[in-house]
Amino acid sequence: MSADERRESVIRAAITEFARGGYRATSTEAIAKRVGVSQPYLFRLFPNKQAMFLAAVERCLADTRKVFAEAGAGLEGDEAVTAMAAAYQRLIVDDPDKIQMQMQTYAAVASADASGDHEFGDAARAAWLKMWEDIHLALGADAKETTMFLAYGMLVNTLTSLGFPAGHRVWSGFYDEARPIA
Repeated sequence: MSADERRESVIRAAITEFARGGYRATSTEAIAKRVGVSQPYLFRLFPNKQAMFLAAVERCLADTRKVFAEAGAGLEGDEAVTAMAAAYQRLIVDDPDKIQMQMQTYAAVASADASGDHEFGDAARAAWLKMWEDIHLALGADAKETTMFLAYGMLVNTLTSLGFPAGHRVWSGFYDEARPIA
């Protein structure tokens, strides 16, 4: 396996481990074990744990951006919103680590910022801003529509992360495509 392929394996493993344990509780040893390499080998590919986490954040958000872009391609307005919402629901059902990684990202950035480490959050914010810009363009560069789409998306993330089942009343105000897949 080439170094690039191994790096890709580490990023995928890091998404899973950080999604499940968060930044602070996840050890680089756990990531190395998941990949099947030694811990020192990880540090040939990444300078430190923070770099692994940020690579996982960037990949997670890039994968989410790709889902939105593919779903909204050639569509406008409500059709784009509906297709993108449905695609996101499929993503979080098919790959629940993606939503958990997003939630862990927000917690890790807030924690780092609170302790004075703003540089950590700058990279995550830049990756998230790319997603905002892609969604904004897909929705016709309408700031209100972008805000509403992302607000509903964050509520979906929160309710899903809290484990509310598909039929629970908290989902009743969502349009059908944004409700969880039962």
